Amino acid sequence: MRLPSMPRRLKILALLAAPFVLLPGGAEAEVVARVSLSSQAMVVYVDGVPVYDWAVSTARRGFRTPTGSYRPTRMHRMWYSKKYDNAPMPNSIFFTGGYAVHGTPHVRALGRPASHGCIRLHPDNARTFYSLVKDQGMGNARIVITR
Repeated sequence: MRLPSMPRRLKILALLAAPFVLLPGGAEAEVVARVSLSSQAMVVYVDGVPVYDWAVSTARRGFRTPTGSYRPTRMHRMWYSKKYDNAPMPNSIFFTGGYAVHGTPHVRALGRPASHGCIRLHPDNARTFYSLVKDQGMGNARIVITR
């Protein structure tokens, strides 16, 4: 398992938790993504254990990323923004209205506000998060966004 940009302590926890992420016998795990607007980071928990810690980009000045706790409403392996010039949004997980967690080609901006309101991830991390939510089910996932 490759765990980029994680503190050593979280990497150890993630490696210990990895065998339990995809539970045997069809059991499903709770997936919670906690997004901090102030630190521009997302920590993904599986059954309460932090498994991933990724840099994100959220809303830049003049736009907003909604705060609160949301369940995913729909998922698309590839989506194109109808509002922003058909911008590609790979591995999109929509959580309220037109807001989604998705991959971005603008990886240099990760770690600081840069989006129109969506939560942008490195494409590899977006793919990982998408697969995790798909495997565990949208009903077992939550996206929590705080200041």
